[in-house]
Amino acid sequence: MTEPLVECVPNFSEGRNRAAIDRITSAIEAVDGVTLLDVDPGAATNRTVVTFVGPPDAVVEAAVAAGVTAADVIDMGAHHGEHPRFGAMDVCPLVPVSGITMEETMGLAREVGSRLGDAGLTVFLYEKAASAEHHRNLADVRAGEYEGLEDKLRDRAWQPDFGPATFNPRSGATAVGARDFLIAYNVNLNTTSTRRANAVAFDVREKGRVERDAAGGIVRDPAGEPVWIPGSLPSVKAIGLYIEEYGIAQISMNLTDISVTPIHAAFDEAAAMAAARGMRVTGSEIVGLIPLQAMLDAGRHYLRKQQRSTGVADTELIKIAVRSMGLDELGPFDPAQKIIEYRLAPTDGARLVDRTVRGFVEETASESVAPGGGSVAALAGALGAGLGTMVANLSAHKRGWDDRWEEFSDWAERGKGLHQRLLALVDQDTDAFNGILAAHRLPAATPAEVAARMAAIEAATRRAIEVPLAVMETAVASFEVLTAMAEQGMTSSVSDAGVGAIMARAAARGAALNVRVNAAGLDGADAYLEQASSLEIEAAGGEAAVMAIVGRRMAEAP
Repeated sequence: MTEPLVECVPNFSEGRNRAAIDRITSAIEAVDGVTLLDVDPGAATNRTVVTFVGPPDAVVEAAVAAGVTAADVIDMGAHHGEHPRFGAMDVCPLVPVSGITMEETMGLAREVGSRLGDAGLTVFLYEKAASAEHHRNLADVRAGEYEGLEDKLRDRAWQPDFGPATFNPRSGATAVGARDFLIAYNVNLNTTSTRRANAVAFDVREKGRVERDAAGGIVRDPAGEPVWIPGSLPSVKAIGLYIEEYGIAQISMNLTDISVTPIHAAFDEAAAMAAARGMRVTGSEIVGLIPLQAMLDAGRHYLRKQQRSTGVADTELIKIAVRSMGLDELGPFDPAQKIIEYRLAPTDGARLVDRTVRGFVEETASESVAPGGGSVAALAGALGAGLGTMVANLSAHKRGWDDRWEEFSDWAERGKGLHQRLLALVDQDTDAFNGILAAHRLPAATPAEVAARMAAIEAATRRAIEVPLAVMETAVASFEVLTAMAEQGMTSSVSDAGVGAIMARAAARGAALNVRVNAAGLDGADAYLEQASSLEIEAAGGEAAVMAIVGRRMAEAP
């Protein structure tokens, strides 16, 4: 079962005083289990967006510590900035990442709000944790901002959920909520006009703009409420801002559901609306972090527009996304720092797939028992599938085959999925072997401990069989790509498809040896052995079929 992981993205009304920002982030980092992912201060907005993740209890502790510290080091009475705000810790959203439901995350938000209230802060719950429907939208909660907060707190409809209902001129108020993953995204314009930037923001944001009559008056419905003209992008909030430190105006957007409006769609639409108003989008920036999938989807989107294969490496997809959306215009875009999965990935070199080729070979050749044949078999399979993917990508770009780019792109996508799966199995095989060693080291001083140890050994052994079986299954699946590329790919690369088939067969044969050695003496091993034998026969047939095609096409080549 996946360990529960929660992200917290508090925004603080301080973007210029580094000492104050450091006090807040130090309070977060002092909590065991929390990983501080990003600190993004803005001088013009006078606002810092902080991102951290961790298990639920640790995230609650860190959020409370950050809120209390912010109230101590930030004086809202002296705050000025371009971004809407009403408190020292202005907003504190919690986001479920893995192993935890939205309902549970809502409970965490209420716990954070309650504890901040006990510490003397005025707290409103918003988004999915809101206690009332009119508190759900952050823009409504924060309407009037800090300057209007004192009057707002006198309104019975705007009593806080926790803490004092009286105005605290130093700390203001805090909105605590639970929400889905949100991307804070700014699009840069070649203008300094906030009014024109707002015009584009109103064009694209879901809420749109108030309808006006020919004389400029507000059009109202029969109930006297303003009539709104919706914008073009659902699940998008946006305003226009002038950013003095860059000397440009931006469309500042919150993409609240990237499954509805992904980042590339927001960029393209903003560019189109800006162009219609005589402006040009020059680039964009992501505030905080972004999920890997959003960047990969963007890269594929722009490659498709160029009619190029999308089955390229993730690094290439990310590079295309960065260039296409100008994410590096205002500063470097470092995927290792800006993409959440990369920030959470181990950086200690523990994973075999992160080694250099030399490092992997030398580790294999060392006196350690792992990595061994299982990991090498998985790597062989990854190389085989990788060669099939290469032939597909090259064929997609072959001169004269422009009308076939999508066909080969689909094959490249299939091949990429297979070699990525096999690369993951490289480390999983070593992990499975280490699991057997760990099980054998368990204590066995009592009958209960002996039984527990035997059960652990059996479970670990089964895992050490299932991983090489997965290698075999994936290697066999790669023959579909290799066969298609041997038959349909560009002639000059047909030999590469042949080498890929040889590597895929080697992966299956090598993994089969691991199945046999681990299945020896295991109850119910016959089913594993039969499956391995069947897959080995399929691999032999797959290699033979590919090599026959390769031989024929090489003989036919001029």
